[in-house]
Order: sequence, then structure tokens, then C-alpha cells
Amino acid sequence: MSPRPPLRITLLAGGVGGARFTRGLRDLLARRGVPAELTVVVNTGDDMWLDGLRVCPDLDTVMYTLAGVVHPEQGWGREGETTRVSAELHAYGLGWPWFTLGDLDIATHVARTELLRRGLPLSEVTARLSGRWDLGARLLPMSDQSVETHVELADGFGVVHFEEWWVRLRAATPARRFVQVGVEEAVAAPGVLDAIAGADVVLLPPSNPVVSIGTVLGVPGIRDALRATAAPVVGVAPIVGDAPVRGMADACLTTIGVETTALAVGEHYGARSRGGLLDGWLVDDTDADAVPALAEAGIEARALPLLMGDDAGPDGLTATDAIVLAALDLVGLGSRLR
Repeated sequence: MSPRPPLRITLLAGGVGGARFTRGLRDLLARRGVPAELTVVVNTGDDMWLDGLRVCPDLDTVMYTLAGVVHPEQGWGREGETTRVSAELHAYGLGWPWFTLGDLDIATHVARTELLRRGLPLSEVTARLSGRWDLGARLLPMSDQSVETHVELADGFGVVHFEEWWVRLRAATPARRFVQVGVEEAVAAPGVLDAIAGADVVLLPPSNPVVSIGTVLGVPGIRDALRATAAPVVGVAPIVGDAPVRGMADACLTTIGVETTALAVGEHYGARSRGGLLDGWLVDDTDADAVPALAEAGIEARALPLLMGDDAGPDGLTATDAIVLAALDLVGLGSRLR
């Protein structure tokens, strides 16, 4: 009997949540000896220029996490980091005091900026940087063109880059709207549409539905590719018990008029059978009462604990393993990992 072909899995991801889910998926596949080709399409709407360097927060978070060098408590940045360079820049009156880059992290940004200056597109630069490590996945920026998420603040307080609203203001100043500058002219990076069209399953890890996944979906062609792919599309709710698992996604959802519930976010994405994006949606067991309503909306749903963790239970599975298996079970692929 000839061996099964690799399981082709494409993920659309933001930062910490998407990175940790992808790492859990990769590790479970490896432990079960399942050949797989993982492609992660990463949000680049958080990207910015800082001190002459091109900084790509979500790409770096996914890369560092899969490489095993991420700061374990923060979930972003490098482990064992120092900040001497940023301190010197701040002494010269440069940079943002509320957005400190670590020295190891700065090396990544210097390398990226130099490669971009040589004329390489971001997708090739990302391949060069991630090729340093054995990530077990291919990382693709959503686009090679620059897209930056800006936040129009309420009450006439002006417009700021998303990172300033998120990090310095902690999303406490209400936003009137989000503006993805450049997204309408952007083109999906090479390989992105093919990865969606050729997948066995497309997964939406627990990432911010507005400024992470929503920004990826704003790139012309990506939303249509998700609707057209023969692969099932399954998402994991980033909301548990009416609160974000991480960060201030509730402030983002409020801005676009969506309630901070797993049900509302699932309905926001919508069922593919009704012109939306989802075939399946995982919610936390505290939100199990949303499952019937999701079914009525045309989305197959399942409830289970959604807080990811790496400690194995009596069955040998971590919490992250259980989430990954449940996502694949929804579309009949979980048996490949058992």
C-alpha cells in the first residue's frame, strides 16, 4: 500500500494565539508521525517603520514561536532578551519609549530591512529569515505590498498606528473605525491563494477577528479564495465566556458593532453555505449554549475547553492537542492523528 500524501493544512493567523495554535498543531502531527505540509498566512497589518527598520510583529511572533526562541511568558519577542540598543536610541530621542525592541529582535529587523532595501519582496525576505530555523511550516505574509492598520480615534482625537492604540493606549481610547491603509491595492503574496485552494483543511486559529484575520481577509482575492476552496474551513473562537482569550479584541469588536461572544464572532464570519467563510467553529464549553444557534446559522459547532496549554492530561493529550483534534474532527480528519 502506497503511503498517504502529506496532510496539507493552511492557517490564517495573527500573533500570539495563532502562533501557539500552529506550534501545537505541528508538534501533535510530529508526535503522531503524520506527514503534513503546514502553510501559515500571517497578518502584516501591524507592520510599521521604527527607527529606520521594518518591523513585522505578527510574522516575527509566529517565527519565534515555531523556532522555540520566543519569550515564554510574553508570547512575543525573544527569550533571554536585552534592550541596550533601544535604551541608546531613546537617549538620542528616537523610537517610542512605550514600544521597546529587544537587541536580538533588532537584529531580525535590521536583516529584514537590508533585504528589502536590496529589492527582495517581503515573501522572499520572510523565507530567508525563517530559513534560519527548522520551523516545520512555511510562513507567508498575506501580501508583499505594505498594509498598515491605522485607528481613527473617537471624539476627534486623530489617527494613530494600530500599535500605538494597542500598546501605548491599551485600546482604552474608543476607536471610531479601523483603516487598513493600502489593503485595497494589495495583492496576495505568492503562494497564498494556492495554499488556500490546494489545502485539505483551512484553519482560523484564535486570532483577533477584526485586526488580524479581518485584515488578512481584506486583501483582494483571499476572501474569495476561502469561499471557493474545496477544503473545509474551521475556526477557533478567540472569545471565552464573553471575554477575549488574550488582548483587547473586545474593543475591536465593539468598534465594528459585533458583540464580544463566540456566537457573534462566528456569525460575523458567517457560514460558507450562506456566503460566509466557515464550515466549522469551535467554542469554549462555557459557551456551549451557542452551539444550537450556530447550527441554525449554518455553521457546525462543537464546545470544549479552549484555553491552550502544554501540560498533558491522563490521556496524554495537552489542552492544545485536544483543540487541534477537535478542529480536525469537525471535518473528518481527526482520525489521521489517532
